Amino acid sequence: MASPPPPAARRRKHTIYHGHRRASPHRPTVRGGLFTDLRSPSPRPRAPDSPSTTATPFRLADWDPHSSPSSSSVPSPSSPSASASASARRLSPLARFLLDALRRHQRWGPPVVADLTKLRRVPPSLVAEVLTARPPPPPPLALPFFLWAGRQKGFRHCFPAFHALASLLSAAGLPGAADQLPDLMRAHGRPVSHPQLTLLVRLHTAARRPLRALHALRRFRHEFDVKPEVHACNRVLGALAAAGHVEDALKLFDEMSETETQPMPVTFAIMVRALARAGMTERLLEMIGRMRSEVCQPDVFVYTALVKTMVRRGYMDGCIRVWKEMVKDGVEPDAMAYATMVGGLCKAGMVEEAAELFKEMRSKGLLVDRMVYASLIDGYVSIGRVGDGCRVLKEMIDAGYRADLEIYNTLISGLCGIGREDKAHKIFQIVLQEELTPSSDTVSPLLACYAEKGELVMFFGLVDKLAKLDLPVVEFLVDFMELFAGKDGRELKAVEVFDALRGKHYCSVGIYNVVIKNLLKIQDRKKALLLFEEMQSSVHFKPDSCTYSHMIPCFVDVGNVEEACSCYNSMMKENWIPSMPAYCALVKGLCKIGEINAAISLVKDCLGNVENGPTEFKYALTILEACRSKSPEKVINVVEEIIEVGCSMEEIIYSSIIYGFCKYASSTEARQIFTIMRERNILSEANFIVYEDMLNEHLKKVTADLVISGLKLFNLESKLKWRSRID
Repeated sequence: MASPPPPAARRRKHTIYHGHRRASPHRPTVRGGLFTDLRSPSPRPRAPDSPSTTATPFRLADWDPHSSPSSSSVPSPSSPSASASASARRLSPLARFLLDALRRHQRWGPPVVADLTKLRRVPPSLVAEVLTARPPPPPPLALPFFLWAGRQKGFRHCFPAFHALASLLSAAGLPGAADQLPDLMRAHGRPVSHPQLTLLVRLHTAARRPLRALHALRRFRHEFDVKPEVHACNRVLGALAAAGHVEDALKLFDEMSETETQPMPVTFAIMVRALARAGMTERLLEMIGRMRSEVCQPDVFVYTALVKTMVRRGYMDGCIRVWKEMVKDGVEPDAMAYATMVGGLCKAGMVEEAAELFKEMRSKGLLVDRMVYASLIDGYVSIGRVGDGCRVLKEMIDAGYRADLEIYNTLISGLCGIGREDKAHKIFQIVLQEELTPSSDTVSPLLACYAEKGELVMFFGLVDKLAKLDLPVVEFLVDFMELFAGKDGRELKAVEVFDALRGKHYCSVGIYNVVIKNLLKIQDRKKALLLFEEMQSSVHFKPDSCTYSHMIPCFVDVGNVEEACSCYNSMMKENWIPSMPAYCALVKGLCKIGEINAAISLVKDCLGNVENGPTEFKYALTILEACRSKSPEKVINVVEEIIEVGCSMEEIIYSSIIYGFCKYASSTEARQIFTIMRERNILSEANFIVYEDMLNEHLKKVTADLVISGLKLFNLESKLKWRSRID
């Protein structure tokens, strides 16, 4: 038996490593030298009393700001810092070190410079890498870092660094600083060329700053003698057209010919769509002529886009002229062009012209889709020719199409409008046979027609059928009441229908609100108040925010401001926001009874809750701010502005003058303002006396409140009550 080999023979063989590779338990990290041995020195046993951690020297190559030696867990992809860690790991160790130094100090100063000078030299590629990092350093640090790197001996910034700095400034909302990119490059001895212009144009157009992009384009042309290429011009033209700056786009298009920049077909397509969007038909036809003579003839897709754009904005006269120009050019319209034109003509009420195009479309053997049939049906019904609409429906069904619910709703509404509810009911039966789910638009015209003629048997028969179909009957009835009572002269008839619905237990808070709203429209406040009291005493139909918003103006009109305030307080308990008319009516009522403090508080509450409050409320707060300066001239300027913009001088304006001067100055200034307004015929003599009395009453209330506050401060309120009892 052979003896085992000696220990020297069992030694592991040498291995050749080429470069640096990641360490593993069986492959230690190799640094330097081609030939090395895998053997590593055995670790020294740690003494029991030695500390668990030892100070290790700083190694830039091992530096990673997102990991710590104590944590071995890897962040999950779903964690918030996973994407940031992944982007940071793609950076070089030097870039991570520089970014950490900038972010750690948050502002430029000696500590940042001290950290940066730990590196022997920062090359231009490293500067570009730092500026393009995600997330990038903030501009107050990025710009000083850029300038600091440029002051290194023999250093010249590379073009990616300049571009990265401009992108960083633009993304941070500093487009003016980004526009200084060519000046910065010229200061560093770098030539300015078209790539810098392309970058600025891309940044500004992406951020929807077309006018800045246009300014950059002209500046490069005039100051730096850089001829803009057609692609940059196209981008600026598209941004200007999208923002509605059509005149600027036309000027830029004319400047392109001055610089001998040859337009492309895309350039003309951008311009003609911009002109179509603006409805400039004459200029549009001229541009089409130039496109035909300079580059190419417009195809059917360009013409279809123009027709669609002009139809969408209602420029039908120009649309017809563009259509004739297309036929004159010998361009054959396709099915999409015909469908767009027919739909636009029907929407504009030009149904005869649409029918002619429809016949032409069918004679050419083009595919007539359901949208064309639906447009014709809607057009015929809108002009009262419901019979022709039914004929088109029959043609559509014969062509193999199935009508949708919207088409049936249009025909039912048209038939009910001409008093043919019998045929409308037949179409309703067809809707059920087609297994379509009726909507409120389907049944509301029928219900309104039955209610108008007093055919309550048919009315409730249809309602019961809806209930059997498990449809939301109450919601349909609310829509029906809005449709029925919305027409003038039906308000009292709607009350009769409401009584019938209430007797059949088909009622809701929404139906109450519709009836109350229409009663207030005809100023029948007595019945509206009765319905409101009925809702308050009811168990199932308690008032909601809409009810209170209707009743607050009603109570103000009848002179019961206290009850209106009670409604407002009930809404505040439920965290409901009153409507704008309710706010205005309540503020007006409070001003009339002299409750100026409450009115001003309500104005502030309205402007805090409503997105765009009344103009007079905004001016009321402006007057309060002017009164704070104790200057009657500023208040008069605000009043003149109110009159100039056409805003009415409501009671709240005068009340804010009284409130503001009594709080921040004295009543003398308020009287002076009223005197000036009377001299300028802004305030009549009668109203001058009224507001002067209101000023005196408000002054008494303010004085009384101050006296009571002083008594409360010195605990003398009980003596005041005792003396009043003796008196």
